[in-house]
Amino acid sequence: MSDIIVRWAKTHPGAKEPFRGSSGAIGYDLYAVEAHGLEPGDRELVSTGISIEIPPGMYGRIAPRSGWAVKFGVDVGAGVIDPDYRGTIKVLLFNLGKDMFVVQKGDRIAQLIFEKADTPVFAECSSLDGTERGEGGFGSTNTK
Repeated sequence: MSDIIVRWAKTHPGAKEPFRGSSGAIGYDLYAVEAHGLEPGDRELVSTGISIEIPPGMYGRIAPRSGWAVKFGVDVGAGVIDPDYRGTIKVLLFNLGKDMFVVQKGDRIAQLIFEKADTPVFAECSSLDGTERGEGGFGSTNTK
């Protein structure tokens, strides 16, 4: 169990506290406070009705629910919550499936994962140290 505390507040009366489904779960379920319908190819911002205080040195990452991704083709985007953000958390849902998808009030819509992060300083230079990979990208490390 962690000694890190994340303070949260309701910005909507129907909001629910983020919840881990098991003691081994990393993600905290986020819940919709309103219903939405997403046609195939649509995207929609869905409010969770909560705001949070993310501890310094961390950020929040919004991740998709694996069951929705597999069964319905529903994914999430724009998933970074900076530690200085205090507004209502909204989840950008994409319907990549072939059928209409309906989010009901109270549905678990995404997972919130806390990750440690640093903010290094950039220093411009004329060249970079070489590596075995070099400039190879987009599949260049798959040599077999």
